[in-house]
Amino acid sequence: MEFGVGSILDGKVTGITKFGAFVALPEGKSGLVHISEIAYSYVNEVSDYLQEGQEVKVKVIGIDQSNRINLSIKQVTPPPQRPARPAGNGQRPGNGRPYQGGGRPVGFVRPAPKEPTDFEDRLKQFMQSSDSKLSELRYIEKKGGNRRGGGGRR
Repeated sequence: MEFGVGSILDGKVTGITKFGAFVALPEGKSGLVHISEIAYSYVNEVSDYLQEGQEVKVKVIGIDQSNRINLSIKQVTPPPQRPARPAGNGQRPGNGRPYQGGGRPVGFVRPAPKEPTDFEDRLKQFMQSSDSKLSELRYIEKKGGNRRGGGGRR
């Protein structure tokens, strides 16, 4: 039985590591279920979800050039449903401020920009700053100093 990416197989957990679990597959092959492919929830310890000898259903999600087989347990089952949001009472959870939608609380005022908004003004300000820095560097180089203190050749 030849299997490829997308195949769903039965296997047995043969080893557990901190980064995942090795699973024995048909035809004497084995693959790795990475810790991120064990469950839809956060997995801190692989051993909290799997034990050696446990029968598992896995999906082949990749086979690399070295013929290592990457497996997933979570992709065999549909993702859990997200809890439905409670009927809106106009309140945003947590802070009690009215929610208007769009990600901002009602009454939010965007602060006025402190920098010039016109492109030419911003470019002019950048050029002045750049010229100032360059002249400072040229002055330091002229004096023979080195900002990093590494000294010159000896």
